[in-house]
Amino acid sequence: MNNSVSSIAGRRYHFIGAGGIGMSGLAKVLIKNGATVTGSDKEHSPVVENLLSLGADIRLGHDPENLRLPVEAVVISAAIKPTNPELVRAKENDCKIYKYAEMLGLLLETGTGIAVCGTHGKSTTSGWLAFILEQAGLSPSFIIGADVPQLGGSSGVGDGEFFVAEACEYDRSFLNLHPRITVMLNIEQDHLDYYKDEADIVDAFSEFAACLRPDGLIIANGTDRNIATVLSRLENRQKYVTFGLDADCDFYADNIELVDGLYNFDVFHKSDHLGAVGIALPGEHNILNALAVVAGAVSAGVAHEVVLQWLGRFEGVDRRLMLRARVGGVTILDDYAHHPTEIKASLRAIRQRYEPGRIWCVFQPHQYSRTRFLLDDFAESFTSADVTIVPQIYFVRDTAEAHRQINAQVLVDRIRAGGCEAVFINDFGRICEYLNENVKEGDLIVTMGAGDIWKVADEYIQGAGAYNKTELSSGRLHMVRPGRKC
Repeated sequence: MNNSVSSIAGRRYHFIGAGGIGMSGLAKVLIKNGATVTGSDKEHSPVVENLLSLGADIRLGHDPENLRLPVEAVVISAAIKPTNPELVRAKENDCKIYKYAEMLGLLLETGTGIAVCGTHGKSTTSGWLAFILEQAGLSPSFIIGADVPQLGGSSGVGDGEFFVAEACEYDRSFLNLHPRITVMLNIEQDHLDYYKDEADIVDAFSEFAACLRPDGLIIANGTDRNIATVLSRLENRQKYVTFGLDADCDFYADNIELVDGLYNFDVFHKSDHLGAVGIALPGEHNILNALAVVAGAVSAGVAHEVVLQWLGRFEGVDRRLMLRARVGGVTILDDYAHHPTEIKASLRAIRQRYEPGRIWCVFQPHQYSRTRFLLDDFAESFTSADVTIVPQIYFVRDTAEAHRQINAQVLVDRIRAGGCEAVFINDFGRICEYLNENVKEGDLIVTMGAGDIWKVADEYIQGAGAYNKTELSSGRLHMVRPGRKC
């Protein structure tokens, strides 16, 4: 990061809702630049524990006494209500108050910002891009919406000019960012508790495209119809390049081959053959993510030979088709998919990669409003699963009215109406019992969703006695809580 961060050193920032993955990432960046961080969260977690180990003073529960004046600024997560006692005190004392995205925008200005936006794939693509820049010796700073094991976490401070960050469209928060490079992956219906319809979402992405710096570049999915609409609205001064599986795109893949459940392909830049590569992340959707990374890294000045050298060595981010364990001939995965398109892509990738006897998908819907607005799409998403187990919907940001209008049993009934097997079991412990009673050797279990459904994988693995088995895929049984993000 450049010298402008010197204004951060020695100053104190207070984080309300510090336990979120994005908020904790901001806090870590500030700490590593010499700031003092205090804050609070509603519960203890591995994320909070990590902040404490770095020297932050994070209190459990929200109390006005947690905010010790004076502070440079108070930073709040999207989950914080206006009635929060610490926020009320901050307003009473005329403290500077920044939402998460506003603070991220300020930090992004300290370097050459690369912002990754889209309905799907932001964490994987931004983590992958930061990994390539790191391996190329550019020492980037980054804030990712998930832990990236190969980068040592969800955030980092480098000595180079580039700063990679996710740009979330919820609440139009990405309009606080003014990047030098924007990577635009896809645009679909989501967050319909906030947006009126798909056209409203496309308008928001068009506004974000206009936030690009005057000398900036947009790297866009050249086969996404909604992104095509955004590109058609660009002013003449704004430049863009495209990526995709179509040879009309600037960066594209050809000679795609599935080998042992993973993809090999040739990468082209216009008519130039850059080379062949095999990626370690399953699923056709990750070919597109890989092409976005190639376009982003090359546009940042990395030689394509270096990009392709490291592209296939990226192992992914936390909770994205993450192999948790193999126990008694049963494979256990954990995945963050919480949108119908993501669910379909993940289940297809699982079939290709693992060729299981049966797939048991334990899916926790995320938000009552999302489930209601996309109910028919959700119901059609599980055709690649043999059995779908659904607990109650994870409650976040919803109104009481949204809570009354839908429940998990309605989704289960829709899935069954489409000819797929599904069952509603609300209690996580009972889900594990059901799995123990029915899962056989050769089957695969995937816990799926943006809430706390990962706990089912933990409980199942522990119950199966995997603690002491060498086939356990991770040294930590209890995963870092994924945090609150869009």
